[in-house]
Amino acid sequence: MTSQDSSSLEQFLQDASEHLQYLREYAALPVEPQSSGDDLARLYDAAHELTESASRWGFPLFSEIAGRLAHVFQYARKAQLSPDTYGPLTEFLADAISVLEFNLLQISSDGKETVEDIAAFKHRYAFAFREAPSSESVEPEQESADSGFGGKSSAHLTGNNLADDLPDDDDVPREVLEFFIPEAEEHLQIATQCLLGLESNATADEINRLFRSVHTIKGSAAQVGLRRLGAVAHRLEDLIGLLRDGALQSSADITDVCLQTVDALRKFLYRQWASDEEMTSTVGPLLARITRWIPEELQESPVDGAEGAPADSPEADAAAAPANASARGNAPLGERALQAKSVRISLVRLDQMMNSVGELVINRTRLVGRMTELKKLVEVLGISRQRLHDKVAEFQEKYEFNRLGQSRLNVSHGEMRNAGGPGDGASARASGGWLDFSELEMDRYDDFNILSRSLTEISADISEVLSQLGGFVGRVGGDIDEFTKLAHHLQDEITQARMVPIGNLYTRLSRTARDAAKVCGKSVDLELVGEDTRLDNNIVQQITDPLIHLVRNSIAHGIEDAPARKLAGKPDRGRVTVRAFHRGNHVFIEVQDDGSGLDYERIRNTAVNAGLIPAAEAGHLTESELRAFLFHPGFTTAASKTEVAGRGVGLDVVRNNVHSLNGEIEIRSEAGSGTCFGVKVPLTLIISQALFIRAGSSVLAMPLAVVEEIRRLRLEEIEDVGGKLFTKVRGVVTEVVRIDGALGLPPIEPINGYLSMVIVRAAGRQVGVVVEEVLGKDEVVIKNLGQYLRRVKLFPGATVSPDGSLILLVDVNRLAAADLTESDVVIPSASAARVFAPGAAAVVSGSIPSAAVDELRGERVVVVADDSISVRKFVGRILEKAGYSVKLASDGMEAAELIAQVGCHLLVTDIEMPRMNGYELMTHLRQDPATRRIPVLVVTSRAGAKHRERAMKEGAASFLTKPVQEEQLLTVVEELMDSAGRRQRPSAPVLDRA
Repeated sequence: MTSQDSSSLEQFLQDASEHLQYLREYAALPVEPQSSGDDLARLYDAAHELTESASRWGFPLFSEIAGRLAHVFQYARKAQLSPDTYGPLTEFLADAISVLEFNLLQISSDGKETVEDIAAFKHRYAFAFREAPSSESVEPEQESADSGFGGKSSAHLTGNNLADDLPDDDDVPREVLEFFIPEAEEHLQIATQCLLGLESNATADEINRLFRSVHTIKGSAAQVGLRRLGAVAHRLEDLIGLLRDGALQSSADITDVCLQTVDALRKFLYRQWASDEEMTSTVGPLLARITRWIPEELQESPVDGAEGAPADSPEADAAAAPANASARGNAPLGERALQAKSVRISLVRLDQMMNSVGELVINRTRLVGRMTELKKLVEVLGISRQRLHDKVAEFQEKYEFNRLGQSRLNVSHGEMRNAGGPGDGASARASGGWLDFSELEMDRYDDFNILSRSLTEISADISEVLSQLGGFVGRVGGDIDEFTKLAHHLQDEITQARMVPIGNLYTRLSRTARDAAKVCGKSVDLELVGEDTRLDNNIVQQITDPLIHLVRNSIAHGIEDAPARKLAGKPDRGRVTVRAFHRGNHVFIEVQDDGSGLDYERIRNTAVNAGLIPAAEAGHLTESELRAFLFHPGFTTAASKTEVAGRGVGLDVVRNNVHSLNGEIEIRSEAGSGTCFGVKVPLTLIISQALFIRAGSSVLAMPLAVVEEIRRLRLEEIEDVGGKLFTKVRGVVTEVVRIDGALGLPPIEPINGYLSMVIVRAAGRQVGVVVEEVLGKDEVVIKNLGQYLRRVKLFPGATVSPDGSLILLVDVNRLAAADLTESDVVIPSASAARVFAPGAAAVVSGSIPSAAVDELRGERVVVVADDSISVRKFVGRILEKAGYSVKLASDGMEAAELIAQVGCHLLVTDIEMPRMNGYELMTHLRQDPATRRIPVLVVTSRAGAKHRERAMKEGAASFLTKPVQEEQLLTVVEELMDSAGRRQRPSAPVLDRA
């Protein structure tokens, strides 16, 4: 199973758990006289969504039971229930939900359904599973799917499963799958995209594109030996061929069947079937439903389309029916030629290549640093050469010429004294040679003169070498420039290779919008603009969930219901637009709706009711400050919980994910016209531009993309207002953050009366960061700080300087936010507030006896450890609402660190977590005397006795299985807290409330 499909299955389990919880809470509404049609409609939507999603994921028994629930809720909407039906229906609904919950636990455990339990349930409530007339069906197409398609489907229900006729796969080599799976996945994505467009724009080109994709999957699968995949794709190709030929008209029923078949093909591709029984129970009904639309003269066994000859071979084309001959032809020559000129490469290999390019950039930076040092040495050598030249000239002028004249004078006197005296012949000849010329006609040299001349020649040689060295340095500089260009070119080429069009993500957004609109009961059109915009594949993967949430949020909160849109004079169908475009080194993605816009008064009232701000100050908040509340954890303006809204989990996670990408998110809203969420992310995360700054002896870097300008200001231009620093930048009041104070560095002193300030765009506003010196900008390769420093959120990474030292990269968003939190209003706990409540003075003075005062219970801290952020947030909110102080951890190691730092009174943990699982966490706690007595509640999807026994053996005090109910969770938590308090107060570390 790929990480993408595993994530999707986890999303299905989470969504199904939420749907079942909603049904459990409100399942009694059909038998209550005061229930409204809207309440029943929401129940029906939840049950119907369960039916469809379970069917898509290949859980037919789950889908069948959920379909019966949807039938009951739809019936209650259309007809009046008599009192004598209340008892049986209430019992049926409760038991059905219980069976589905237990079935969901089994699916999350081993991917299989509880066949025996569901069979017993159907036997007990046989009246609910009789063949119903079409008028009582939930939907015509759903009734067709559940009750069968004519004789063939009835035969299937009695035991003739079409999936039993599928051929067995061949032994496919691993190297073949490595190139086949990416190609097939690409065609499956194209097929999904085309199918989603059939409902709104069923053009001939889209149908032909869909047909070609399925045809290629069929032929390629048969060629490599995945015969089952090829056989199912062959049957799907027959159905799409009828759409292409005009024999069938596109409908929602056909689209649903095709989408479910594509999901089944994907499970064949990644071999995700847990067993042959699961495969036949899922694929058999799909083949039967497809057979319903195919004329008998065109029907053939799936084996006929997969065995014998490959689908693209001449033998296969000759054996095909005439009506489908063109559908099974060879692929276009242009496509084959294009495939022959391309090669697939894994993302891991591209990541390795990009890391190599990053090291290349680091080495280039080092070369530039060495070149700078060499230039400085050349300058020093030039200065020394000039000094030597000056000294030689001075020496010559002062000594050489004067000594030369003196030597000539001495020689003349010596010759006159020695005239006529004895002497060797050489002296006589030399003297005679000199005497033949005057001083102006011939120079005389001794050793001193020769030394002076040698120094002059050495100075000249040094000048020549220095000139050549200067030329060499220039040529090396040119080579480094060429090296830099090549490195940039290589970086750009590999970056482009990693780039994928955001249109791949748009397919998921289309399906999300379709499902969300159906759940909310709204008519919404999704417009996708800029699908060819390309960005790094890693960023696409990390931005997917935030964008999906923003689309759901726009449909649930932004788009009005039909009566409100009609009253406002708007079209009946709402519109959500997702557009992507490049601007510089960033990609901008906007999610805009044409709804009513943000209700600022509702946001203000919700913030006051949640205790986020006093009512006296709420009236003075600006629209920008009110929009900031939307990103507060747990904040929601929804009146009630639904499958897509009202849980207060979302926008804060979206903002954190965007900030982790060094991106930004902002909100624009206009009353009556709609709301727009704008997301800005970089093209790539590995190599980026950075601005280097200095504070004291520390050199830091900040992303150049957030820097707007660099300016100087005087110390007196900074004003302290309520603990915050402000200044004016061209008339605009700008918040100031002193980096020395934020990081605990030595105070920055003004230079010549001025401070250096870098203006950045952080947390959606303009902020000035005071630094000691701005050193310059350069390309940097951002390196992760590793697991041990992952909690240092202010520094997301580091880079390597030319001299080999590390330079930390500052997250300006967190820098600005940290400066804000120092002056935020502290919201006390109930226990702390009671100390200063009215009447506390009487307690202090002794006017009220101590016996009359209830015991003041300290704040009870619960650590929740789960690798699923949805589960953490959901369980955390339940416990916070019950008055507990909750600390969240994403795995066992983080939970152990939290407990070691602040302690806790109870640990709620999952079993399966990365780095340190639940068993290892419990073992770790039991080994430390300070944490040995902390009670542990295990909440997991593993419901088997083996897991329960192991948990109890490791020291768990209680064991619950997901999906956990709120009342059940709170009851167990309270019992564990009380029992721990009766035994002994937990000897955990002292809770730090600073």
